[in-house]
Amino acid sequence: MAEKDRLARYRAMRSADRTPEPVPDDAPVTAGDEVAPRFVIQEHHARALHWDFRLERDGVLVSWAIPKGLPPDPKQNHLAVHTEDHPLDYATFEGEIPAGEYGGGSVSIWDHGTYELEKWTDREVKVVLHGTRSQGRFVLFRTGGDGGKRGRDWMIHRMDPPDPGWRPLPELVPPMLATLGTLPSDDDEWAYEMKWDGVRLVLYVAGGRVRALTRNNRDVTSNYPELSALAASVGVRQLVIDGEVVAVDASGRISFGALQNRMHVARPGKSLLASSPVTYLAFDLLHLDGTPLLDQPYVERRRLLTELNLRGPHWSSPPHFDGGGRDAVATSRAQGLEGVVAKRLTSKYVPGKRSRDWVKVKNVRTQEVVVGGWRPGAGRREGRVGSLLLGIPGPDGLEYVGHVGTGFTEAVLDELTARLRRAQRKTSPFVTTLPRPHAKDAHWVTPQLVGEVAFGEWTDEGFLRHPSWRGLRTDKTPDDVTRES
Repeated sequence: MAEKDRLARYRAMRSADRTPEPVPDDAPVTAGDEVAPRFVIQEHHARALHWDFRLERDGVLVSWAIPKGLPPDPKQNHLAVHTEDHPLDYATFEGEIPAGEYGGGSVSIWDHGTYELEKWTDREVKVVLHGTRSQGRFVLFRTGGDGGKRGRDWMIHRMDPPDPGWRPLPELVPPMLATLGTLPSDDDEWAYEMKWDGVRLVLYVAGGRVRALTRNNRDVTSNYPELSALAASVGVRQLVIDGEVVAVDASGRISFGALQNRMHVARPGKSLLASSPVTYLAFDLLHLDGTPLLDQPYVERRRLLTELNLRGPHWSSPPHFDGGGRDAVATSRAQGLEGVVAKRLTSKYVPGKRSRDWVKVKNVRTQEVVVGGWRPGAGRREGRVGSLLLGIPGPDGLEYVGHVGTGFTEAVLDELTARLRRAQRKTSPFVTTLPRPHAKDAHWVTPQLVGEVAFGEWTDEGFLRHPSWRGLRTDKTPDDVTRES
């Protein structure tokens, strides 16, 4: 009986005149056990990023697609989908498979080397890898129904302990917070970054996937689908990045108002991507390929971030300035930005804490506030919000700090009116007394919405002077709000 052609399926799925991949005419020649069989891992940017793991065996490359790459930790198994055998020439293949063809996308060699075989059965393959990037013992094993005998789904398990000092990607790193202040006097001990008018996001990147959490640890990954490609751009690397997501207005300037359409204020049915494309501006690196960086000084974290060269259609790592605080402030004003953040060069990253090692120096005074009520409008605003009654949490409860009636678009007024009607209550949530004109015909609400206003200054009575509404802060909770002194 003729020996089965192990490349028949591979050949049936490809046409040599449409793909640059090697497509041999003949069946593979089995040469017996190889003295030093090869392995190759190819990074494959197809419909979804994955890594193709291939072992030389009986004249072919036995292959698995591994969506998250090799597991770095024996506590975490990764899925491995058994695919068709590939020809040996595929071990050196790199290139672009045309769109529309099977596996369309770019292929590059991520690692290669030789392996030692410890076990090979229909259900389990155990090898020791000797590659340029991958070392150690791994086992592939079948899963699924019927004992996994005929299934395509396998798992791959690392048998060796992780490298010394290696730590898994953390589930949560609450962002470090800055203190409001003025430019430091010891200028050469600080770096300066622009203060971006957006929403703080910490990105967790691993296995070609990205997860985005706000400052109050809310998962908003689905709100910003264009950031998913960032994970594909860094491949198998594991990162935790701190930064800000921003949007630009019609004039091309960064605008918090333009970002509102991406923060649950958009009209129902409106496309997220069509409303306002966003850009993620990375300014700190907290974890890199199994190495925690929180205890590293700012200058070292920033160096490693720069070396990553994060540049893409919807993400970048803007420059920082060592020293030159006055020039940095002048640049921020010229660009119409909020101000700058000064960061001490030697400072560690302290998760979830407000630190004097980071100082925000503002060009425009802004204040986060909690909405405790509203007064109805008149004229064009009849039946909708006329002004919002604002508070800031104090030691005894919500303290009244004034009202705001400007800065609203028609869409925002509709959204706020609907939200506030659903949150109505009978009594005032404020622990301080409101001026009589402000309390007249007030509608009280449960204090759960957080917003942001720009204002001129604080009055002697502790009220906001000339506030203007900037937008809801759905990334924050009332507990996050403090008075900016």
